[in-house]
Amino acid sequence: MGVGRRHACAVLAAVAVGSLSGCTADPRDPLVDAQSLADAIAENDVADVWFAGQSADEVQAQVTEITAGMGPALVRVTATQASIDEPGDAPSNAGTEGARTATATLAYDWDLDGAGPETTAWTYATEVRLVQADQDDDMPWQVVWSPEVVHPALTDGVLLRSDRTQPPRADVVGAGGEPLVTARSVERIGIDKVRVDDDDLRSSARELARAVGIDPPDYVSAVEQAGPEAFVEAIVLRQPEAESLRSIVESIPGGRLISTELPLAPTREFARQLLGVVGEATAELVADSAGAIAPGDTVGLSGLQLRYDEQLRGTPGFTVVAAADDAASTAATDELHRSEPVTGSPLVVTLDQQTQQLADDLLVDVGPPSALVAVRPSTAELIAVASGPGGNGYSTATLGQYAPGSVFKIATSLALLRAGLTPDSPLPCTESLEVDGTSFGNYSDYPADALGDITLRRAFAESCNTAFLSQSDVVDDEALAGAAASLGIGGTDDLGFDAYLGTVGQPRNEVERAASLIGQGAVLLSPLAAATMAASTDTGPLVPVLITSGATPAPSGVEPVRQQESDALTSMMRSAVTDGTADVLDDVPGASVVAKTGTAEYGTADPPDTHGWMVAVQDDLAVAVFVEQAESGSGTAGPIMRDFLTQVGRAP
Repeated sequence: MGVGRRHACAVLAAVAVGSLSGCTADPRDPLVDAQSLADAIAENDVADVWFAGQSADEVQAQVTEITAGMGPALVRVTATQASIDEPGDAPSNAGTEGARTATATLAYDWDLDGAGPETTAWTYATEVRLVQADQDDDMPWQVVWSPEVVHPALTDGVLLRSDRTQPPRADVVGAGGEPLVTARSVERIGIDKVRVDDDDLRSSARELARAVGIDPPDYVSAVEQAGPEAFVEAIVLRQPEAESLRSIVESIPGGRLISTELPLAPTREFARQLLGVVGEATAELVADSAGAIAPGDTVGLSGLQLRYDEQLRGTPGFTVVAAADDAASTAATDELHRSEPVTGSPLVVTLDQQTQQLADDLLVDVGPPSALVAVRPSTAELIAVASGPGGNGYSTATLGQYAPGSVFKIATSLALLRAGLTPDSPLPCTESLEVDGTSFGNYSDYPADALGDITLRRAFAESCNTAFLSQSDVVDDEALAGAAASLGIGGTDDLGFDAYLGTVGQPRNEVERAASLIGQGAVLLSPLAAATMAASTDTGPLVPVLITSGATPAPSGVEPVRQQESDALTSMMRSAVTDGTADVLDDVPGASVVAKTGTAEYGTADPPDTHGWMVAVQDDLAVAVFVEQAESGSGTAGPIMRDFLTQVGRAP
């Protein structure tokens, strides 16, 4: 009911009236009363307007009926001019014989979707007659009402109606201009109540629900409550999947498939948690949109589809007609205004379709929450951001906050290099080490021949916890946080998507301070942050890029990774592959792989549950793999990493 909400317009109109009030002369200026009418029409409340020959209630009923079909549209009405007729020039319908008459112009400015007139404006002007019946200069001018006051094309029984057309949704486009989310064929499967007898309705609904795998009681209830001619949708399936059910659905009385298109990714799993999903607008989205979204619109419901919904959905088109109020009338409608829908702008992202699909496929059977993130160090572009189904729709890859365990020894090693150590510096690797009453040890099958005084390189490759813990006096909290920042950890800039790049917090005590050196304690990373850290070893810090149309924030006040530091880190990560815990990658074809594993304890179980991590770099590709509940980084994340690096970039 568009004209019922006119708060902003009323303020503007009030300003206009105020500017005119000083013009009232002898006789009373008809423009003042014309503006009062304009305000009243905009507010859909003419109770205080004087009408000639009609009551305000009668006119109110007409205004409400005329504009009811304008939906959420808002209107501003302004009296732009008014002139008193010369004696003898009064129009025949002016009112009382001998009355003073005037003619005013009303300018209408409609905002058809109610969300802003920039692209949905409709403007025109009308004329309105006014009379001053008793020649008293101080008396208000009375309005001679007719539907033409609202629009010149209107007569008795003809109403305004605005029809809205939503444009096709713009695509999400990936690397190489490949459409990732685009219109794809689907089938709406449901019960068409016109095609089934009432006696068979419940059994048909129940049978269809079972066939498509939804809750039968809920669907039966929905079918019963729908109108007698309704098509009650049960599920929407991609066309190939729907075809396998066609014969079953069509054998059910009332069962029907309706072909249509929806914006979809190549597969159901494809970057789903990151890209998000589209669907019919919820009541909350409609209510919060101030008219920009209408019931039945296809909108983004999560992920990038939701964040960039306004860009992707474009601008609706509107057709305004003057139509008879009798639904059975054969009178032709008169088109008064048309604005074509404007398709939105594509959202361009850096994801590579083949790489992303491989990442999703490798996680599809992983039970716990899991993630795989791949980034190109040379450009900072994210080419795969996958979250496994175990996260139940959560974007584990970009938002997960987990203790990284020994993969964080990359940052600790950088801090040690800055403190003056080299990869060949000796460190004591003991079976255990006590810090303030808490005993730390190595992982259960740590090799006995790697104990004793060993080099930093070997401590890194074999992931000796006690060797790194022994350096707590060498690396203070500030140095550790600074090294992590040099590797891209902890950035807070908006990257154009919801992301968490890790935290190196202030330890609460000596135990937590020591634990932070081995990626526990006050340290948390997301898989995205871990991939960023691995990529940043090549003279970082790196800021990951996903949205190509946005400006890439540059780190400020962060010490870069110098070439000598980068070379040292790379050599130690290579040792982890050739002689350490990441040897599962030693047979990956192609260029040499450098890597680091990580296993982080969490929870209160005895023994504790563990996160499994692995990061790796090969050529211009840095990758992080994470599994929330794992045997170990090498044993659980390692095989996924090996399969990814073995298959990535290779034709299927």
